[in-house]
Amino acid sequence: MADSKTNTEAYLRMYRQMVRIRTFEDNANQLYLSAKMPGLTHMYSGEEAVAVGICEALTDNDRITSTHRGHGHCVAKGAEFQQMFCELLGKEEGYCRGKGGSMHIADQSHGNLGANAIVGGSMGIATGAALRAKMQGADDVTVCFFGDGATAQGLLYEVMNMAALWKLPVIYACENNGYSEYTKTDEIAAGKITARAEAFGIEAFEVDGQDVLAVNDLATKLVARARKGEGPFFVELKTYRYHGHHVGDINREYYRSKEEEQDWKANRDPIIRFRSWLVEQGVASEDEIEAMNAEVKADAAAAVDYAIAAKYPEAHEVDMHVFTDIEHVLA
Repeated sequence: MADSKTNTEAYLRMYRQMVRIRTFEDNANQLYLSAKMPGLTHMYSGEEAVAVGICEALTDNDRITSTHRGHGHCVAKGAEFQQMFCELLGKEEGYCRGKGGSMHIADQSHGNLGANAIVGGSMGIATGAALRAKMQGADDVTVCFFGDGATAQGLLYEVMNMAALWKLPVIYACENNGYSEYTKTDEIAAGKITARAEAFGIEAFEVDGQDVLAVNDLATKLVARARKGEGPFFVELKTYRYHGHHVGDINREYYRSKEEEQDWKANRDPIIRFRSWLVEQGVASEDEIEAMNAEVKADAAAAVDYAIAAKYPEAHEVDMHVFTDIEHVLA
């Protein structure tokens, strides 16, 4: 961020992206509650500063892998409302022609290698992408997003070992929202999460995942270092999910209190915090921010209407993109 104008543009872009994520999730939840969306979905609301702060430091040539709670990563990396809502509703204009649904959205045009419903399932993909970059002499960086629960997966330790040995340009971004599904993280994870990476000689960092500026500052530095061959890196981002593990998880009192939820929403909300900072610093006025919020909501509403009216894939497409021509692969 070289000058004040550049800074202002970046700040407003980050705020807008955070609002876009929150608005997308609000609409996705309503689609589920109104029985217009098949299956379940996992809300990213409350964690917006993580995806936005990191993806603001990336280019379209950089890559990310995502998780089952991946809408925020998709939006932050450049995905459009219309195609995302079409994907959630199983329509052919979705990013994966409606076959991926909520948990498997990919957007190759913006370097999003896809979300993965398998816990930790994208770790190998991200590390493989970083290996490809190193082997080809490219300067792109890959960020692997995953939750704190995924640190219990053996795959993480296998890929961190490889990444450390081969100095791969990959950043492992652990979104620690305090709960592994329905269990407090500190009840099932001994020691510090960052120590898991440090055991492999990987530099590890902790950051307030509700502070988009802190996240972006750290991400910008690590991405620049990874481009120069100084990776890999590991970041634990302390954050919080406002909804349950999924949209059907509505009776959460048995594993976390309403008071805890309200405290995070009232005192640590990433959008409210950043909005207050923007106004205090004179970056934008309250009226300008309200206008931006209204524009995003209107965009989302129009995209929902479009997706509802869009057509489903034809029946003959059922095996499209499922199988490949083995002769072509072996040629």
